Amino acid sequence: MKPLIWGFFGLLALCWTGLAVASVEITEWLLSMVASGKVTDTATAARQWSVPDWLASWINPSWLKAMQQAWLGMVQWLGQSLPSSSSGLMAWVTPLVWTAWVFGMLCLLVPAVALHWLSGRLKTATSVRNTPLSR
Repeated sequence: MKPLIWGFFGLLALCWTGLAVASVEITEWLLSMVASGKVTDTATAARQWSVPDWLASWINPSWLKAMQQAWLGMVQWLGQSLPSSSSGLMAWVTPLVWTAWVFGMLCLLVPAVALHWLSGRLKTATSVRNTPLSR
């Protein structure tokens, strides 16, 4: 049982770490795009994207258009407000992501340790209960 607990913990920790690394990389990429001015052009092109027929049955096209319009507005606002501060912004976003990673790892580690301890206690209680009485 203990290897299963720690294997599951390892899998979740690996996924959580990958998410943190991807978040830092994507944030850095997006901030560099905002600083270069390319993101507004990309967002404008994405707004022109129409929903394919096979996806239209799953997603309401009017909902998608509203999301595209909101995304474009946010990107244009970021393009106007952040063109020169991307390196300064990245200086505090990266430590913030890794601080959240630490808290997430603690949230994964505490239940893993508790389950490890609990599985040891349950195994001991079961083995004591199943021992034959000697007369």
